[in-house]
Amino acid sequence: MNKYTFENRREALRIELLRRNLDAIIVSHAANRYYLSGFELHDPQCNETAGWLVITADGRQRLMTDPRYEDAARRLLPAEDVFVYSGKRWDAIIGCLKGLDVKAFAFEPRAMSIFEHEKLHDQVTLIPAENVVEKLRIIKDADEIERMKASCALNHRLMAHLESQLKPGRTELEIAWEIERFFRENGASELAFDSIVGVGPNAALPHARPDTTTLRENELVLVDTGCRYQGYNSDQTRTFWVGENPSDRFKATKDLVVQAQQAAIDILRPGLTFVEAYRAALAVFEKAAAADRFTHGLGHGIGLETHEPPSLSAQADGVLQPGMVVTVEPGLYYPDWGGIRWEYMALITENGCEIM
Repeated sequence: MNKYTFENRREALRIELLRRNLDAIIVSHAANRYYLSGFELHDPQCNETAGWLVITADGRQRLMTDPRYEDAARRLLPAEDVFVYSGKRWDAIIGCLKGLDVKAFAFEPRAMSIFEHEKLHDQVTLIPAENVVEKLRIIKDADEIERMKASCALNHRLMAHLESQLKPGRTELEIAWEIERFFRENGASELAFDSIVGVGPNAALPHARPDTTTLRENELVLVDTGCRYQGYNSDQTRTFWVGENPSDRFKATKDLVVQAQQAAIDILRPGLTFVEAYRAALAVFEKAAAADRFTHGLGHGIGLETHEPPSLSAQADGVLQPGMVVTVEPGLYYPDWGGIRWEYMALITENGCEIM
């Protein structure tokens, strides 16, 4: 992505600020900061920030950061738009904000800590504003879609590779390492999230953490994994059978899960509510008297983050639009036996959807 992509995104944000009657916004969520500027997709630690991006409705901007990131910031924004704080950090940040001379700053309540808010709220006027940048991110542009297709293609290759690696005697941890090694050796910059590998009853845990449990002959193994490739994430789940003859229970449960997934995919289109997508899969499970074993939503948005808006769930509010990318991942889970989940990523098109 070139600098004009980020400039265009910041201009779109300014238009959104004007629409919401907001003077300025402090962007502290790392993925939002990166989306708007190309600066640092990740913060260095969960309790440490690489910096904040401030955008005003009248066209001004400041990337506030510390000396570690000064050179990186100046490669992305004009020197006059980069503010480097050191020493008394909060005095410097407050001084920078006051220097912009705006009435109030919107802030991202899910990304600003109570500690940070307390440092600022007596000095500048703060207004919580949710999903300001996320509203822009939820619709992927042509470049983002191509990057996500490439990321998803690498994930498909990984799943094909795993078919020869899932052998009795290997541990869940060994398979997780095989996944990461394959992604890294084939161009991924990192995992999208810690890989889930669950053998037998462990697969009944939707977010199972790999351990030393070994793969056994004639047993299922659930694998949920993804990579970051060209900046964007993939996310796919498959449930495999280790052995030549899958059990009748495995085949019947997998068929039911795939039917539920297809029922949702068949109706994905612009204008469909998020809840309707979820209910299409749920209805298949209800008919089979298995709905109580479907314990999570149907899917979620994906892009710079693995989980981002929209959510396809019973509580979700909104409708699908062209350019959204969502996962479709129904599953059934039985603690005494295991679980089966099957997942695709789907791009919402002008008249339906495209499986990525």
